[in-house]
Amino acid sequence: MENLQDLYHPTSALVFYSLAGSGTEGYVEHYDMDRNGNPVNAHPLTVREAERLAKSLTLTKQEKEPSLMTEGILNPNILFLDAVNAKVIWYTKKMRRDMLFTEQLGLKNGTANVPPMLWVATRQSLSVYALPNNRRPIAKTKLCHAPFFNVYENGSVCLGNVDVQISRTASLEEFTKVWEGYFFNSYFSHLMSSHNPVKGNCVSLWKSLLQKEKNFPMDVLKESNVKLNSLLK
Repeated sequence: MENLQDLYHPTSALVFYSLAGSGTEGYVEHYDMDRNGNPVNAHPLTVREAERLAKSLTLTKQEKEPSLMTEGILNPNILFLDAVNAKVIWYTKKMRRDMLFTEQLGLKNGTANVPPMLWVATRQSLSVYALPNNRRPIAKTKLCHAPFFNVYENGSVCLGNVDVQISRTASLEEFTKVWEGYFFNSYFSHLMSSHNPVKGNCVSLWKSLLQKEKNFPMDVLKESNVKLNSLLK
């Protein structure tokens, strides 16, 4: 109620009843209001009305909580931000990353060069793609499949038993850093279904990158049918 000049009319009211001598037992009665502001149509609060009330109170609480606030000037790597729904899209340039693998892959843990990447995250989910070059993508940029294990063909990351814990008051910088950490600090274990994300053998690719400090070979990336603009919503 920010504008005190606006005229608000009552539409409903709740009356809480408790059993005499008990602070816990009772029920809630819902009243509609007539045009004169008088309570009418008294009835016990229904499940649907209670759910609507709970949702309203939750949204009000969330609006008051800081959500994905930036710690300073917005990082140019951020491409899209929906603070209400806690959805962020950002990109990272090619770099060296520590990587972990399960024994069944026959790969030793180590450090390797990874391609430029596009990240799409909410508080509960993560999707990753590879970018065709090291430049900041534009809306029409066609994305490539991320050349990693544990990633579905649609870009969604299989989080397995990763215990995702992101504070509701996390800053934007913390949010992106935590998700990158979850991805690269988890063990890569297997390809998803029949999806091979690279041209050639994925195990052989990472074996060669882990053995030598060489750039990621961009020519092994496979184009997906996803453009960045389709994710901006």
